[in-house]
Amino acid sequence: MSQPAKTSPRASSAPDAPESAAGTRAAAQRLKMRRELATAAMELFATKGYEATTVDEIAATAGVARRTFFRHFRSKEEAIFPDHDDTLIRAEAVLDVAPAHEHPLDTVCRGIKEVMKMYAASPAVSVERYRLTREVPALREREIASVARYERLFTRYLLAHFDETDHHDGNDDPLLAEVAASAVVTAHNHVLRRWLRAGGQGDVEAQLDHAFSIVRKTFGTGIGAGRTLSPAAPSVPAAVRAEGEVLVAVARTDAPLDEVMRTIEEALRAR
Repeated sequence: MSQPAKTSPRASSAPDAPESAAGTRAAAQRLKMRRELATAAMELFATKGYEATTVDEIAATAGVARRTFFRHFRSKEEAIFPDHDDTLIRAEAVLDVAPAHEHPLDTVCRGIKEVMKMYAASPAVSVERYRLTREVPALREREIASVARYERLFTRYLLAHFDETDHHDGNDDPLLAEVAASAVVTAHNHVLRRWLRAGGQGDVEAQLDHAFSIVRKTFGTGIGAGRTLSPAAPSVPAAVRAEGEVLVAVARTDAPLDEVMRTIEEALRAR
């Protein structure tokens, strides 16, 4: 029986390229319009006040029709946060492609850095947004709802890296996963608020890394028991052995530094 002709991967994927490019352009245009509407809303909220500003005025200031506004946002308070949907997608993508050997708590810390990048990309806008959310309860509630979405995403991710065979009544894994996820988000938000109160000045990346090191030290040991590692990846970030009075450590180049240091400190205490 004759065999059907095989189609090369290159040939089969070619028709998808224009569609993918078109989708990327459409997403960029969508985000551009959302940001323009958000800018118009912030200007009006600052000059007229939140309560006195209408959706029609926001749309007119942005140079679009009312129906265009509602294609992008459901309400005027939602317009003040145009980037959270896309940032949530980027954070989830970080989790989806995490290296098998990476500690899940480190992965979550990298994921939430996408949120900080969003704010740090436009410091002046972020500072003004922060001022408005402090003054307008409706905006504050919207911000809290956005934070809750990140916490749910990270909780699901951390819980998936406990030993599934050990889930039973009375097991504290779900509690630890939720508390650890909340701790990461809280640490991020603490640093973010401090940076915003300082007018968007300062090394926010270093401040964030310091806050995350505290979270890892507190919660890192109980998470990841059920993670499946690739054969090439060690189950620990560093191997330590004593040779006389010398301590020799071997670690992967991409191992988290705080994990390596903690392994060395534990080895030194044990001597």
